[in-house]
Amino acid sequence: MLHMGGMVYQARVEKSKGAVSMTTAPRGVPIPGDPLYVQVAQRILHEIVQRDLRPGDRLPPERTLCRDLGVSRVTLRRALLALADEGAVEADVNRGWFVGGGLLSEPPNALLSFTRMAASRGLTSSARVLAARVRPATIDEAELLGLAPGADIFELERIRLLDGIPVALDRSRVPLQRAPSLPEQDWTRASLYDVLERAGVVPVRASYSVEAVAADARHADLLGLAEGAPLLLAQQITYDQDQRPFELGRMAYRGDRYRFRATLTRPVGLGVARGAGIGSSRGEGARRRSGRGRADGDPRRGT
Repeated sequence: MLHMGGMVYQARVEKSKGAVSMTTAPRGVPIPGDPLYVQVAQRILHEIVQRDLRPGDRLPPERTLCRDLGVSRVTLRRALLALADEGAVEADVNRGWFVGGGLLSEPPNALLSFTRMAASRGLTSSARVLAARVRPATIDEAELLGLAPGADIFELERIRLLDGIPVALDRSRVPLQRAPSLPEQDWTRASLYDVLERAGVVPVRASYSVEAVAADARHADLLGLAEGAPLLLAQQITYDQDQRPFELGRMAYRGDRYRFRATLTRPVGLGVARGAGIGSSRGEGARRRSGRGRADGDPRRGT
């Protein structure tokens, strides 16, 4: 499904004496609008993934990181704390910073497979296959996927594991005609999106929803939880490069192993009268005289 995007730059990482040395060439092109500490966090995370570092691997001292990345201690500390908040790194007061094993965190603006999302956190993904079969699409499935009722779909249900720990129950349904080789794959290791891309189906966007639910008996048994334990249930319809739906996905994540995060922006002009600045007496007076009680946005809907 759905990592902090990496910057374009050149870097070299060397392992020595239990630590990792990061040396950057030109810093590359920053992502517009990203604060510097976010860019630094992206660079550190990129190296963790690219160099296949594992939970417990030690990062260089902060002084070395500041020198190699060309940033101040304040900026570096903000970057590391941001990564620590996601579980990507961990701090030891006496020994420094280490690659963390933490939570799997999913931002909604990045469409990644589970395999790649896990790799971006320095984790190893695997799967236990519960079902991998071809069957006729139901009426609802056919409608959502733009198929004729009863058309063949490939259904894949797996328990997804990170470093051997079950974290999610994943179910995907894909029209068989889009990738006829789907039933032939080893789904204990294969990435669904990678297989689809090799067949010419490129995921580009998804309609995605997430809600909190309580684990029923089946989910509790498969994920090693107590019945009633919290789960995050994500459902999505994924679209290809031609804006055609090709996957119905349903993934139930353990609440203690998964975090969903989002960046929210306020629509331009909401709650501020045109032609008047914030706190402008002229703007307030104009609204009182108009009797409308609101400007461009409607404050009755909350702030």
